Amino acid sequence: MSKWKHFGLVLPLALVFAVAATQAVAAEAGHAAPRWGDFGWRVLNFVIFAGILWYFVGGLAKKFFKGRRQLIRDTLDDLEERRAKAREHLAAVEARIARLDEERKAILEESRVQAENLKQGIMEEARRQAEQIVEQARLTAENEGRSVLAEVRAALADEIVGAAEKALRDKLGDGEHDKLIANSLNKVVLH
Repeated sequence: MSKWKHFGLVLPLALVFAVAATQAVAAEAGHAAPRWGDFGWRVLNFVIFAGILWYFVGGLAKKFFKGRRQLIRDTLDDLEERRAKAREHLAAVEARIARLDEERKAILEESRVQAENLKQGIMEEARRQAEQIVEQARLTAENEGRSVLAEVRAALADEIVGAAEKALRDKLGDGEHDKLIANSLNKVVLH
């Protein structure tokens, strides 16, 4: 830092001497001297202004650029961390994709097993329901058979009674018929 301070003092002095020497050389040659004096003062003015500006603003500029440098480093570190995380995530996704075929096969096999179990359950339920339907049909047929048999017996009994009545009326006269009825009533009432 001390080197720059000495350089800042020596440079303006060197410029002043250079301008003065140029004017002296130009005056000896008999030519009109360019206005190097004004130019030298302007350069000196600029150098002083730049020095003052650097003195007051230089520290802030250094802090700004150091802070900016640190911010860029932090951002790059953060980006590197995010890149590493993204690589890990990508590796995990690629591993899942690689296992996807195995998972698909396992899911298909599990689905087949479930479908087979469901099919067996449906078949057993259908057999059970079919057996119930057959049993109900058998019971209904037996009941209808009994009903028809009872109707047939009743009809046969009515026909037999009617035929027996007719046969008895034909064989028995009115007197014998009344006598037979009275005799039957006596037996039923007395016993």
